[in-house]
Amino acid sequence: MKFFIDTANIEEIKKGIEMGLVDGVTTNPTLLSKEKKDPQLVIKEILETVTGPVSLEVIAKDAKGMCEEARKLAVLGNNAVIKIPMTEEGIKAVRTLSLEGIKTNVTLIFQPIQALIAAKAGATYVSPFIGRLDDIATKGMGIIDEICNIFFNYAFETEVIVASIRNPIHVLDAALIGADIATIPFNVLKQLMNHPLTDIGLEKFLKDWESIQK
Repeated sequence: MKFFIDTANIEEIKKGIEMGLVDGVTTNPTLLSKEKKDPQLVIKEILETVTGPVSLEVIAKDAKGMCEEARKLAVLGNNAVIKIPMTEEGIKAVRTLSLEGIKTNVTLIFQPIQALIAAKAGATYVSPFIGRLDDIATKGMGIIDEICNIFFNYAFETEVIVASIRNPIHVLDAALIGADIATIPFNVLKQLMNHPLTDIGLEKFLKDWESIQK
């Protein structure tokens, strides 16, 4: 399974790359606004830093506007992927952009049928938001299993990005189901490597080693 990092913070991205855990990046207007910098400069730096796909979201609500924004974003880097919302206008835009060879990531998906529609329109990726479903007492990971089954049944090339990840269990469940990608916040990425027994074991090994050096 590929790991994307869900952030617009360049330092977090660089640290993730140093760990060898970043295959791509997902951003959105909220994440870009947190950086308190010119969004265009942030986007340019991310595209230059990362070799894998970088999802950049449009803000237009109509298909024509989405396509115009998408074309401008796509020329910023060969690794740019255009994030399009799961709406009727968004699907129209995805269809147009896919025919033009522009990669798309359909976001804000909350049910399997939405993912199916996006795949049929030619989306490169779909991003179901599991954490937000968990927040309303719905088992978010359940839709990942269903989407993966649908895509397998019909041999769609569209890849599933498990989004709105809140904890390491979400990543584990996504891997067990067989999702293509998990897009992970930096704090959760660090948690994946931690376990108290690892810390205890390391501390004991070091103490034992120190004891024979005296």
